[in-house]
Amino acid sequence: MIRDHSTIRDWPVRERPREKLLSDGAQNLTDGELLAILIRNGTGRQTALDLARTLLSRKGGLRAVGQMSAGELMRIAGIGAAKAVGVLAAFEIGRRCEGGSRDGTLVIRGPGDVAQYLAPRLEAQVCEVFLVLALDAKNGLKSEVELTRGTLNASLVHPREVFKYAIDSRAAAVIVVHNHPSGNPEPSQEDIETTHQLAEAGRIVGIPVHDHVIIAGHAYVSMADRGEI
Repeated sequence: MIRDHSTIRDWPVRERPREKLLSDGAQNLTDGELLAILIRNGTGRQTALDLARTLLSRKGGLRAVGQMSAGELMRIAGIGAAKAVGVLAAFEIGRRCEGGSRDGTLVIRGPGDVAQYLAPRLEAQVCEVFLVLALDAKNGLKSEVELTRGTLNASLVHPREVFKYAIDSRAAAVIVVHNHPSGNPEPSQEDIETTHQLAEAGRIVGIPVHDHVIIAGHAYVSMADRGEI
């Protein structure tokens, strides 16, 4: 139902998203109603539900909204910093719960988990960033570090830097990750050579490299899946 006033408190109780959640359960709310609860307040003659529906219609659905950056959210009229960070925090909690174990540790089951975890952070980068994920014996993420930040199309890393971090972190294994700001995740010859060097170094020191994942936007390439490790 379209309302001509801007305060949800004026609506009948059964139509207010918060009250509906309390009475019916979160699973019975629409995407717009759930998002409106995160947004909390409207602005001008727009309710929080109006803003939520605007976000959903512009981006094409809830999943796309969850991949927006703070800057993108704040370009929507009526979405300021407080609303943006609330939305971002909620989606990040959801991602961590989806990929995590019972104790909250992110468990890496494959390259898709790596991409889901890092793509939202890497897609806004204008240069190549090289990261190392330190894993425990059950492939849970112990810690991570950004080792290098390169130019628009090159980011070099030396095996000693990777495995110094892995040893200091007491990692059972590592996954290395970098992005391609070009939007094309296909590995360069340099990427392939770096993968081989890291895999060989890992065999020598006894800390295997499970994968080298290249992320470009929401696409990715797994060097392990390509048989390069």
